[in-house]
Amino acid sequence: MQAVPSFTVTSEITGDVYVVAVAGEIDLETAPQVRQALASAEASDARVIRLALSQVTFMDSTGIALLVEHTERSRANGNRLRIFSSPAVDRVLEISGLVDRFPIDR
Repeated sequence: MQAVPSFTVTSEITGDVYVVAVAGEIDLETAPQVRQALASAEASDARVIRLALSQVTFMDSTGIALLVEHTERSRANGNRLRIFSSPAVDRVLEISGLVDRFPIDR
């Protein structure tokens, strides 16, 4: 039997940077937790919201929709969101043709 990968979302505020770090798979089941963490970050007065996806191993269309939603909201509210990606996320965004729509830092 294959082990189910663990999923975690953690948040940390350091100075004026609010970091939301995600590990594991972003899909229909886990996206609400990421959405909630990002909503908390957006409600803060942090100058930068850093979405750390470097430990994400899989992302489906639900994850893409989540990134679109929060990127658009960020553009309307000061462009605070910065996304730090992973190879798995990069691949999904490249295949979908959306990689240039997101504020990705490498």
